[in-house]
Amino acid sequence: MKPNARKVGQKSNCPRDNPGLNVQDSYGIVPASSSASCSFPPGVPYLDLSIFREAGVKSLIKKRSKDMYRLLQDVRFDGKYYQVKCVKSAGWVCCWDLAVRVEFFGKMQGVTIYPKRKVLKAEKRIVYKSLILVNPYELWEEELVSKFWNIQERLEYLIARILFHECIHVMIALGKILPAGFGETDIFLEFRKVLETANSEKLGVERREVQFRLWNLAVFGSLDEDAEEELFMRVLEIYEFLLNEKYSTQKTGKAFGCPLGNKKVAGKYSWMAAVKAGGSRQVEKNVWETESRRLRRALVTLFDAIDRESRPERKKLPEIKPQKNKD
Repeated sequence: MKPNARKVGQKSNCPRDNPGLNVQDSYGIVPASSSASCSFPPGVPYLDLSIFREAGVKSLIKKRSKDMYRLLQDVRFDGKYYQVKCVKSAGWVCCWDLAVRVEFFGKMQGVTIYPKRKVLKAEKRIVYKSLILVNPYELWEEELVSKFWNIQERLEYLIARILFHECIHVMIALGKILPAGFGETDIFLEFRKVLETANSEKLGVERREVQFRLWNLAVFGSLDEDAEEELFMRVLEIYEFLLNEKYSTQKTGKAFGCPLGNKKVAGKYSWMAAVKAGGSRQVEKNVWETESRRLRRALVTLFDAIDRESRPERKKLPEIKPQKNKD
């Protein structure tokens, strides 16, 4: 049964690390090309992103994940598609093409465009195409500057960190879409364990609380023609999105020495989940915000429970009893 809709009116100057580089602070607001310098009118800040070395970025990633390095080994960061995986199954050839582009485009660190599927019946070939956009707008963040004073090193480190996170999404998608056994990297297998734990009966209470909050938010953003089944599928999709982001964010943080706790991850992605659910078409903005906060609290509880259940049990050492003195 659909909820009663209620229409509402309320909707609510930079130091240079290297004197040989022509660099100014862009703060992520000026578009730039990853392959060439950009020319702007006087006074407009810009940064030539071509100063970073692809080999340097890939080397940083290789130290942290061999599987991910193999994925990116033959991919240039020029926005063009390169084949990264091709397997045969049941008479069909399944191929995966990946493109990576580095540019400034606002305040999102990175975006993964999930695969577009193209079926070539005559060739019995299925091609999936994914695009990763990397946005190093945090280049002038104080902690990062203090860690890497040389701007080239800092840029390569930041690109590697963002790309690592986005590639986790790609590798999870590879494992889910490709025929069984062909996309099962260590990263995919680790995430699958997280997913299994989150959906286990042991965490039934925590899971249902998160999904209940997501359901309310989906209803708040629903249209009159939305069926309950569609809303439920949206809830399940956003629920897996949240688990995906928990794993990707914390895996990246651990690999690059900047771990994030469950409270910070839940705070960041609960808002995104609330927006993905559809907004506040059916309720006042303050009601929507209250439910978003409840989702955040429920997420922290769920994430803590996942970590607790995933932690390997410590084996108890046998108790050593003092020997009696025979004398």
